[in-house]
Amino acid sequence: MTSTAPITGSIPLFEGAKGAPDGAIDHSGRNRLVIALMLAATFVVFLNETSLVVAIPRIMADLNIEPSTAQWLSTSFMLTMAVVIPITGFLIQRFSTRSIFIAAMSLFTAGTLLGAIAPTFFVLIVGRVVQASGTAMMLPLLMTTVMTLVPPATRGKTMGNVSIVMSMAPAVGPTVAGLVLSVFDWRWVFIVMIPISVIALVLGITKVKNVTEPSKVSIDVLSVILSAVAFSGLIYGLSSLGESASGTSVLVAPAIPIVAGAVSLVLFIVRQLKLQKTDRALLDLRTFAAPGFAIAIGLMMVMMAALFGTIILLPMFTQDVLGLEPIQSGLLVLPGSLIMGLLGPVVGRLYDRVGPRPLMIPGAIIVSAALWSFTMLSETSSPFMVVAIHIPMSIGLAFMFTPLFTSALGSLKPHLYSHGSATIGTVQQLAGAAGTALFIALLTVQSVSLAASGAEETVALAGGVRLAFMAGGIISLFAVVATFFVKRPASELQPGETPAGH
Repeated sequence: MTSTAPITGSIPLFEGAKGAPDGAIDHSGRNRLVIALMLAATFVVFLNETSLVVAIPRIMADLNIEPSTAQWLSTSFMLTMAVVIPITGFLIQRFSTRSIFIAAMSLFTAGTLLGAIAPTFFVLIVGRVVQASGTAMMLPLLMTTVMTLVPPATRGKTMGNVSIVMSMAPAVGPTVAGLVLSVFDWRWVFIVMIPISVIALVLGITKVKNVTEPSKVSIDVLSVILSAVAFSGLIYGLSSLGESASGTSVLVAPAIPIVAGAVSLVLFIVRQLKLQKTDRALLDLRTFAAPGFAIAIGLMMVMMAALFGTIILLPMFTQDVLGLEPIQSGLLVLPGSLIMGLLGPVVGRLYDRVGPRPLMIPGAIIVSAALWSFTMLSETSSPFMVVAIHIPMSIGLAFMFTPLFTSALGSLKPHLYSHGSATIGTVQQLAGAAGTALFIALLTVQSVSLAASGAEETVALAGGVRLAFMAGGIISLFAVVATFFVKRPASELQPGETPAGH
């Protein structure tokens, strides 16, 4: 049997402000530094995931490419993430924290440099793929490290910082890029990232110490192939579905990769169920045997779909319907995004005190109410109405993400942390693609229908936005119900305390 020893070598040494046990070396300062560096680096690499979207028109003009070609700047990034993330469960068990951090930041830095100097679109795509390879490693590594080093009683506060990375970075990306593009050309979206990523890499080489115990685990090649086809097929197919609905040409009919991805996913699941009996699964599905994890993953899909769908819809509404400039559009959602990030640690501390349910129930209700409020947008709406709805939605998401991440991973046994982290990262990509596809498809169908009946272009597009948000509102109602079934993980309970009390 292949060894899959838990990466728990540092757990007994982390005692926070209380110091280490008698006779032990206090590694709390080292652990805090490692987590802080990972948080900063992960924020930077995830910021880059969505920042290039607003630069696509300029890239098209500069490199003389069509929209159907330019969309690969986003699609190639998502596809690479989908292929690499499921493998990170194996990588985190097989290699040390320091090695993976250095590899991830080296890849991201190299990809960013390639993007900045790319003479052709092909080189630019290669740069995006290399960037995504490094990005895909960072979030599972960060989440696994937090779960390994931070004791259950104080995980909420730290996971609140992780939620900034998961939710705030993708939301702020377009705004940051818009500010850069208001002064410089598109290459500066990459250039401004280079010194930051280099600093993170140097700090990783000099400051990050090994805080895990690698195991000599083997990798199943067939699982890697099935995983790559399954997740890349589903994400590409869902992305293509939205693009084809909007009239953008795609290379392959969306049904083909979706079917191929679905079939491969079934085969992948069957393969993992067989391999996990001997602890050789690429992505151990025993994580879903923990009820808390399964419910949290379902809720996470809904929230991520809502977040990414909103990220793609609001700029279209504010620019194409209200006639705002890209920089103005980005600034409208900046207050909500900043509030969401600032609330992360606050919600984390509240989680440590009261558990997930008192936070998630009102959070889900607020998100649902915001999505329904977006259905009232029209071509005569004030831009301030967008801000007035987006801020509460961001607050609701902040009250959802931290409890979701913490309770999901907290419900697992330590040797499944890396697999749980990889699953969360994969779900984020799938849900983002699905949310974007659903919102764009509904937007397009409704706007085309209204335009055919004689409505003006802005009126038709506003109608499409309302229908898309209505679908999001309907789905969010299921999330509200599901939050009542979330319980605090048993590992976080005090003696004599029961999950039902939370």
